[in-house]
Amino acid sequence: MNNKIQIRFGIVSLMIAAAALSRLLPHPYNFTPIGAIGLFGAAYFSRKYYSFLIPFAALWLSDLLLNNLFYARLYPQFYGEGFVWFSRLAAGVYLGFGLIIALGVYLLREVKPGRLLAASLLASAIFFLATNFASWIADPMYPKTAAGLSAAYFAGIPFFWNTLLGDLFYTALLFGTYEWARRRFPALQAS
Repeated sequence: MNNKIQIRFGIVSLMIAAAALSRLLPHPYNFTPIGAIGLFGAAYFSRKYYSFLIPFAALWLSDLLLNNLFYARLYPQFYGEGFVWFSRLAAGVYLGFGLIIALGVYLLREVKPGRLLAASLLASAIFFLATNFASWIADPMYPKTAAGLSAAYFAGIPFFWNTLLGDLFYTALLFGTYEWARRRFPALQAS
């Protein structure tokens, strides 16, 4: 990698890591940078495997910290004893996250406001669909019927609005900050 690409890679990676670690700060339920992290990595890593690798690593490490420092203590009935590598909803979260990154790779070849808004809105919808489906599968409270699935989605609606607002906020923050920095520092320009 040449120096310009290394600087860009490092800045994008650091911004993703900082956004992921912001999940450790107090926040309303689901008001998180998850969708924005996936879209940001998809848009700005020149090698597309990094678009998946770096955001997934940041998400997993922040999950590891959240699950073991906070959630296992708050919800021992869901996390049990010992170190938690993955939550019971991890499959749905990571499936949704992977789909968000794929959406970003496809939709954000050119970063334009309209595309960014559409990608952020779709990211929220994808995450809602994937995580509530996983909740239906993993939570014994929901019968494994169409009515149970509907109940899982209905129960997730109040959290969807925070997901939507979080994705819009963090997408604007990450992309806006990067575009501002890119204009001030030529090393961040695409090669």
